[in-house]
Amino acid sequence: MNVLLIGSVACITALISSAWLMTFAKWFPLPGVDAFVVDYKTMIRAHVDYALMALFGLGFYGSGVELPVIACWCLAIGGFTNPTIFTIAAFDPDFWSKKKWKVFTALSFVVSSIGFMWIAWTLLMHALA
Repeated sequence: MNVLLIGSVACITALISSAWLMTFAKWFPLPGVDAFVVDYKTMIRAHVDYALMALFGLGFYGSGVELPVIACWCLAIGGFTNPTIFTIAAFDPDFWSKKKWKVFTALSFVVSSIGFMWIAWTLLMHALA
């Protein structure tokens, strides 16, 4: 289950990095940085999603329920890659029309959905036991 903590740390690191990037892009413009973030609203979506995924990982870890290791890996991987989709899209105006990113998005959603639902099922079975 420690992978949940590692995944949360990765999300927290990305969260703080995106906050600094957005700060420099909007409030303390540096030449080139403000042009680097093409879609600021999508970057905000990534920022919020990193926070949510970090909190989910920490919450599931802190529940005290022994969770399946593979489900934890799915959540950690999917929990990081889902917000990363928004991060990449914020830099690439043609992101949503590229097949490779559509495949990446689908795989990320599948992996994270498996992790979330498996963990949810495990928590439900623990509650009903």
